[in-house]
Order: sequence, then structure tokens, then C-alpha cells
Amino acid sequence: MLRDRGNKKWVSMMLPEHVKLLREYDESHHKQTKPQLDEQQYEQFDEVISEAMAFHTLLTFTLFRRGEQVTISGRIHYVDTFKQSLRVVKEDDSIDIIFLPEIIHIEES
Repeated sequence: MLRDRGNKKWVSMMLPEHVKLLREYDESHHKQTKPQLDEQQYEQFDEVISEAMAFHTLLTFTLFRRGEQVTISGRIHYVDTFKQSLRVVKEDDSIDIIFLPEIIHIEES
């Protein structure tokens, strides 16, 4: 009976650089494109962030990081306008830094 080993038989003949490029190529197909936001959405984000800072409310951020959407929940501790970032304290008291251009959506929890 003939047993085919699939790609394993060809990998031994490939250079490590080629294998790395093939893996990167495969990963790039799974990445999404970042949605485009308009000025009204950025103004809405600003209002929600300002209100959350004043009343210390819990927010859920949807971020676009490295081609994927990530969700983070927490309270805003500090806004750094120079670095365009937020310091968010999560429920387990760990601090996460969110850069403003990464934000796709904000909602109150």
C-alpha cells in the first residue's frame, strides 16, 4: 500500500528561509484589514473616555492588533496625550496600555 507523507517529503529539500516565508505567507491570509473610522466615531470615543474618567466606569475596548481584533475590559487610569495612549486597569488589577489608533469600538460594561 502506498502511503503519502504529504508536505513532509518536500520539507527536507527546502531551505529554512523558504519554510519561514511559507509560514508567514500562510499567516498573512488569516489577517484582517483594519476598519476605517470617521471623525464622528473619534469624537464619540473622546466623549466616552472623558465620561468614563469622570465617573470611573468600566469600559470594553475592541482593538485592532497585528491583524486581529482583541477585546479588553477595564477602567481608564491615565490618558497620555503625548504618546496617544491609555492606561487601563483590568479587573485583575493588571495594567494594559492601549494606543488610541488601535481602538475600533468602545462600549460601557
